[in-house]
Amino acid sequence: MNIASLILAAGKGTRMKSKLPKVLHKVGGKAMVERVLETVQSLGTDKDVVIVGFGGNAVQDYLEGRAEFVRQEEQNGTGHAVKMAEPVLGFFDGTILLLCGDTPLVTKESLEALLKEHTASGAAATILTAHMPDPTGYGRIIRNEDGHVVRIVEQKDGKPEELAVQEVNTGMYAFDSKKLWPCLSLLSDDNAQGELYITDVVGILVNGGDKVSAYMTENFEESLGVNSRLQLAEAESILKHRKNVELMTAGVTIIDPDNTYVAPEVTVGSDTILHPGTVLEGNTVIGENCEIGPHTRLTNVTVGNNTVIHFTYGHDCEVKDGVDIGPYVHLRPNTVIGNKVHIGNFVEVKNSNVGEGTKFPHLSYIGDSDVGSGVNIGCGTITVNYDGKIKHRTTIGDGAFVGCNSNLVAPVTIGNYSYVGAGSTITKNVPDKALAVGRSKQIVKENWVTDDTFKKK
Repeated sequence: MNIASLILAAGKGTRMKSKLPKVLHKVGGKAMVERVLETVQSLGTDKDVVIVGFGGNAVQDYLEGRAEFVRQEEQNGTGHAVKMAEPVLGFFDGTILLLCGDTPLVTKESLEALLKEHTASGAAATILTAHMPDPTGYGRIIRNEDGHVVRIVEQKDGKPEELAVQEVNTGMYAFDSKKLWPCLSLLSDDNAQGELYITDVVGILVNGGDKVSAYMTENFEESLGVNSRLQLAEAESILKHRKNVELMTAGVTIIDPDNTYVAPEVTVGSDTILHPGTVLEGNTVIGENCEIGPHTRLTNVTVGNNTVIHFTYGHDCEVKDGVDIGPYVHLRPNTVIGNKVHIGNFVEVKNSNVGEGTKFPHLSYIGDSDVGSGVNIGCGTITVNYDGKIKHRTTIGDGAFVGCNSNLVAPVTIGNYSYVGAGSTITKNVPDKALAVGRSKQIVKENWVTDDTFKKK
């Protein structure tokens, strides 16, 4: 089956009260239009077209290279938007999958079922519908006495008996490309909104003797269109619930699902425990038998097995097996934490490689460093990586011991199994198995304190 997707993303979204185009507001860490596009592309589409209008440049920049774009300079309804795509899709032979860029909850499974129904029925158009307990605001699916779809009635144009119908139009369709375009020239703006409705195509097809079919989603939440901040939060909540159910079903313990956020793309292994206040975002991957949280945020972080991370913020880094991290740790980009490393309270690690079994117990900054295995870094140690112009690296060999309150001024190398005395400022390389002490001589002035030393002047 040849499939082209057409995504409507031209609306202003005035109820969002935002300078940002509505479809660029994020749900689950991704712009709504991006989620819709990724879902349709997962079906193996041959061509993807996005209709842009308000904030069109921003939408194009966000989706650069992932679709073709068509401008709808004047927003005159959904039918008008589809007409704008005829120059790029008019010669396409196959099925045109029409969606809205503000419906981020639609699933691949529902779209697959829609396409299956479309093919099996031989219909000119197939509508994705939903049973809505409260259908207010949605177009209603009107069927004849035989149960066949005959038209769609918009909320503002419906009669009381039509508005009582609970089967609604989700705004998603599969069209026979050859049947679609002739219908668009027959659309009229003689309606409550004075616009060209794509929904009127259904009636035009039926009146012309063509069949229109429908597939009803199992979950009406998939049809939720986001038009306000309130609906944005609702969509976020639904996605969160879906993910939490998926994880718990797969063997992950979530202590407090209401206070745990896991983005849809995140992977979590079995027997891992997520404590309250955990936020897992982006392309984060968590291994098996880990404990994450409480109050931990990981963005684009890969975590191995049997690792504990609590009260920590990490982003764009890797943590391997058997690691113990926290509390109050910051793991910054391009950091790799090796197996069985311990990182204690108030430690920051940036752009560094840390070897197996190394310990940063507390109150240290390790930046732009290569730290070997079995290293012990004393409290208050700083790798001084910046000279005011460029950043330099620090190398600490296997088994080294760095005493408390030491400054390692890069570029510098601390050799294998060497010692740095507490309170040292090290500016020169230290060879293997050496002791380096770099601090000024202590001076004691006896009887320096007099009776009036602490008197207020």
